[in-house]
Amino acid sequence: MRCVLDATVFFSEFPLTGSLYTTPSVIAELRDLPAKCRYEKLSAEGLRVISPSIESCERVQVAARMTRDSPVISSTDCDLLALALDIDAAVCTDDFAIQNVADELGIAVHSLRQRPAKKIVWRYRCSGCGRYFESYGDCPVCGSKIRRKLK
Repeated sequence: MRCVLDATVFFSEFPLTGSLYTTPSVIAELRDLPAKCRYEKLSAEGLRVISPSIESCERVQVAARMTRDSPVISSTDCDLLALALDIDAAVCTDDFAIQNVADELGIAVHSLRQRPAKKIVWRYRCSGCGRYFESYGDCPVCGSKIRRKLK
C-alpha cells in the first residue's frame, strides 16, 4: 500500500508499513529533534520525498473551493493531496480539512489518532448580525468578523 505522510506522522510513533512518500514542504515543517529523527529513521527505511505535479495541485485547489475548505488548506496540505493523486496513494493525516478535500477527490485517508472525519460542508456566518456569506472576511453590513461554522 502506498501512503503519503502528513507532518503529524513525524510527531508520533504511529506504526507504518508499505511504500511511504511525503513532500518537501512537509519536511520543511519538521523543526524539533524528535520529528527530524523520525524523518531520518523513515528515510533509512525507504521514505521517498517527491514534489507533486502542477496539474494535481490545481485539481486540489478546485476541490478545496467546492468543499469550502480553501481558506484553511495550506500549500503543504495541497502538496500532500496532489502527490496522493499523482501516485494513487492514501493520505495519513488527522487534519479534518485535508480529509474533507480528500473525500471530494476520492483519495483514501488513514487517520492516525483521531476518528476519521465525516464529510463537512462549511458555512460562513457574521459573528455580529448573523448573515451568511461565501467566505471569510469582515461583514459588509455590520463590519464584524465572518467565521466558519458547520452547515
